[in-house]
Amino acid sequence: MEFLDNDFLGNPLSEWGIALLWAFGGVLIGGIMFKWVSRRLKKIAGKTANKLDDLIIDQVEEPIGMGLVIMGLWFGYDHLYFGESADVFMGHAFSMAVALDITWLIARLVDSLVGNVLSSISEKSDSKMVSQIAPILRKTLRSTVWALGVIMALNNAGYDVGALLAGVGIGGLAMAMAAKDFVANIFGGITVFVDKPFVVGDRVQLDGVDGMVQEIGIRSTRIKTLAGRIVTIPNHKFTDSVVENVTAEPARKVRVDLGLTYDTAPERIEEAIAILNEIVVKHAGTEEDNIIWFNGFGDFSLNVSAIYYVRKDADVMLTPGAINLEILRRFNEAKLDFAFPTQTLIHEGSADNGSK
Repeated sequence: MEFLDNDFLGNPLSEWGIALLWAFGGVLIGGIMFKWVSRRLKKIAGKTANKLDDLIIDQVEEPIGMGLVIMGLWFGYDHLYFGESADVFMGHAFSMAVALDITWLIARLVDSLVGNVLSSISEKSDSKMVSQIAPILRKTLRSTVWALGVIMALNNAGYDVGALLAGVGIGGLAMAMAAKDFVANIFGGITVFVDKPFVVGDRVQLDGVDGMVQEIGIRSTRIKTLAGRIVTIPNHKFTDSVVENVTAEPARKVRVDLGLTYDTAPERIEEAIAILNEIVVKHAGTEEDNIIWFNGFGDFSLNVSAIYYVRKDADVMLTPGAINLEILRRFNEAKLDFAFPTQTLIHEGSADNGSK
């Protein structure tokens, strides 16, 4: 047909028709693909127990549909000619579009997969740390994927990515220096979550702070001191300092030193040791491991000592208190006298035998 041989913007109408068919076909196939994936594949995936396939299908359907549209437009434009400079520009534009579409696909997959994994971990963990880390980690990974995708797209378009990265690197270094404390706290929080030196409810001691862990956050941890005050500690402190987890100790070591008067006979010292041993061994809150001995001769007392261990499930304050009260009661009943510091003062007097 002669009509199709007429030129429009430097291209025959027949070529314009083919280009439009490619473009329309790309949009049509992309739309059909989108609906088919949405209905058929989701229906198939819904029959499986694994949620991963549902997640993947839900995230790839839109980028794949967009990719088909881009390919249709690209193949359609290939039938047209607007000059070498225009062709080079459009070639770069389509390359960038494909790179960005692939980046969109990967970013959606990474974001959803990481979110699904972290959600599963959060459901199995009592800590709130995962739910706090998840948004930051997802945004960080998503931003990283997009940054790499944009760099790849610009490289495909012929831009000098090296010079761009050099400028970004200088700016990134300045931002990193400004945000180093924030980043240190983030990694400190991740370290606390991974290593688990303590959990919520544990009693910890750090840099003079002694108390119960109330909340572990992504940036800081809140501790309620024994005085009842809430102290907020930046998480990087837990990687820079020694943390003592009092709750995690297997048993609490307790030492008792008793001083008996110097007029106590050796047999009575042995009786005191036997009484101490009986009290410690019979108490339900103590471990079997203990040692009781005659410690030596003090300045004003004969010393008897005992070392025992309070069980982890027993009260570390009430147990020694009950044992001390029983020691006092039994020693008083046995007439074993406790010594206390004494001094004997000798006054020397002189008689005045002379007279005036």
